[in-house]
Amino acid sequence: MSVLRVGNASGFYGDRFDAVREMLTGGPLDVLTGDYLAELTMLILGRDRLKNPDAGYARTFLRQLEECLGLAHERGVRIVANAGGLNPAGLADAVRALADRLGIPVRVAHVEGDDLTAAHPGTLAAHAYLGGFGIAECLRAGADVVVTGRVTDAALVTGPAAAHFGWQPTEHDRLAGAVVAGHVLECGAQATGGNYAFFRDGDVRRPGFPLAEVHADGSCVITKHDGTGGFVDVGTVTAQLLYETGGARYAGPDVTARLDTVRLTQDGPDRVRIDGVRGEAPPPTLKVGLNRLGGFRNEVAFVLTGLDVEAKAALVRAQMEPALGEVADVRWDLVRTDRPDAGTEETASALLRLVVRDPDPEKAGRALSGAAVELALSSYPGFHVLAPPGKGASYGVFEAAHVPQDAVDHVAVLHDGRRVPVAPAKDTAVLEAVPEPPPPPPLPAGPTRRAPLGLVAGARSGDKGGDANVGVWARTDEAWRWLAHELTADRLRELIPEARDLPVTRHALPGLRALNFVVEGILGEGVAAQARFDPQAKALGEWLRARHVDIPEVLL
Repeated sequence: MSVLRVGNASGFYGDRFDAVREMLTGGPLDVLTGDYLAELTMLILGRDRLKNPDAGYARTFLRQLEECLGLAHERGVRIVANAGGLNPAGLADAVRALADRLGIPVRVAHVEGDDLTAAHPGTLAAHAYLGGFGIAECLRAGADVVVTGRVTDAALVTGPAAAHFGWQPTEHDRLAGAVVAGHVLECGAQATGGNYAFFRDGDVRRPGFPLAEVHADGSCVITKHDGTGGFVDVGTVTAQLLYETGGARYAGPDVTARLDTVRLTQDGPDRVRIDGVRGEAPPPTLKVGLNRLGGFRNEVAFVLTGLDVEAKAALVRAQMEPALGEVADVRWDLVRTDRPDAGTEETASALLRLVVRDPDPEKAGRALSGAAVELALSSYPGFHVLAPPGKGASYGVFEAAHVPQDAVDHVAVLHDGRRVPVAPAKDTAVLEAVPEPPPPPPLPAGPTRRAPLGLVAGARSGDKGGDANVGVWARTDEAWRWLAHELTADRLRELIPEARDLPVTRHALPGLRALNFVVEGILGEGVAAQARFDPQAKALGEWLRARHVDIPEVLL
């Protein structure tokens, strides 16, 4: 059968609005996907639904369709998006109403069954991560637009591929190949040079969005439309493969993909071939994302300028502590951004950041704001803050749970209203870690130079609930021989002091010349709780690359 060209036009709720038009007009395409959901997004949509029961989906998607639904219809491009969020049926109805108003004859279907909120009292939103076979049912029945709730990001590709090629649930290798393609596409421009460690290798001022040419055997080529910005090479694809993953087994509801079998080959300019991916039966359980309101949060940043920064910080803390005595959680961070003999006032200043959290909105609000404002004329010399503290705002907490695959009523609601149950995976296997592969031979002993790790290694990091992952890869075989021995879990703890007392697991992926580290608990209760300066660990990898280590001179 022919190659299936699947593009992506959204990596998150808020991504570049004109990407849909760009992907539809930039070149040939069979399916256009959009990933709008993340752990934080589900919380945001949950808050929307509290205000309006008819809300709960990504409204940006509707505005994009208003501009481009006719264009997609003219070009025969099907659209698959998880923009349904907490209300896929509501979004499907809204798309039908839009199509009727525009006079465009499209068939709209949706997937439901992921909502488990009623079974988890006290949560704002509880949703199982569904696979791609509900999407496949909708497409096989002729849908032009399929909207879903919480499916896995990769399901946006496995569903269309299964429908197009007629794959069955037991064809694990083919499905695993599509999962890998979907994981590369899911974050949009991160596969085409966006957020890339070696961004100076190309022009990334406005990177285009990626597409995958998927073949019947599950292999694919990652590329982008001609004439769009950014670039696609083995490095950009490697970076995205490591993003928010863990060990060699990348589990999903349809299949467990073996990341240690992935082969990447440069297949021409802006073309990377992915093949060799092996698949295994999926786990017997589905992941469930639980979002709940954790309480109320407030913060203020005191600006400390010039001399005696430490003493000024100590004075503020002593003055604020009486007002914070009953607050449940208080965190102080002194950020030394100041420089001696600075040429500007800003570079002569440090920041003392105070964050408070409490179940009581009054304590989180007045305890901080009133006490901080009252210090305006009675504290350290040069007293001022970055912004006046407010009343405080609610924050969320994310947790992950698991339920048996058959505990979820996965249903494809076809364009004609028929409801087709989607059977859970029958062939499953309990997930187990892959044994650590043997390291490559170490480099011969020789002179070293103290230099940033990032001169010889790339990195990309991200969040999974309260944990963070840091993927690190070498660009040459020689650098891999050194990296595999140098960067142990204990060495990572030394280089990232925040992780010194936390569980750190290292996973080696020799085929990618990569190491993937999972740092448990470094993000507290997750991104919505904002317990850390970088709450999603987006820059954790770049901090690691900036740390100085003894690097063999032959690599520099």
